[in-house]
Amino acid sequence: MEILQVNKIRTKEELESAFAVRRKVFVEEQGVPPELELENEEISVHFLALLDNQPCGACRYRKTDKGYKLERFAVLKEFRGKRVGLAMVAAVLDDIPDDDLPIYLNSQSDAVGLYTKFGFAVEGEQFEEAGIPHFRMVRK
Repeated sequence: MEILQVNKIRTKEELESAFAVRRKVFVEEQGVPPELELENEEISVHFLALLDNQPCGACRYRKTDKGYKLERFAVLKEFRGKRVGLAMVAAVLDDIPDDDLPIYLNSQSDAVGLYTKFGFAVEGEQFEEAGIPHFRMVRK
């Protein structure tokens, strides 16, 4: 049986693994400019997903003036459909302080269904970010 873990990143090596996952998904696969992909890293709380100790996903959240923003959810193509995204969202939500601030994100259109499972709802119209259709979602 496969073992899926999502760990809060504590070392430089783990952070490099997370960046490698994000680079592969966002820059190589989706064509996001590298300078847009890497921003606000030092003020974010990062997570790395491992399936049988293989890095397979990465994500982060950060506190903004609007609440807590979930960002950069990436799962390597060969690991999609293995509940990695679900595990990452659950781990991040579990880590966010319970202080009644809004929790929100900008979801790529094809990932909206994932976030609705956790109580997020679409707010407003679809928009483009880095050339990819997105929706703003807020946790109700």
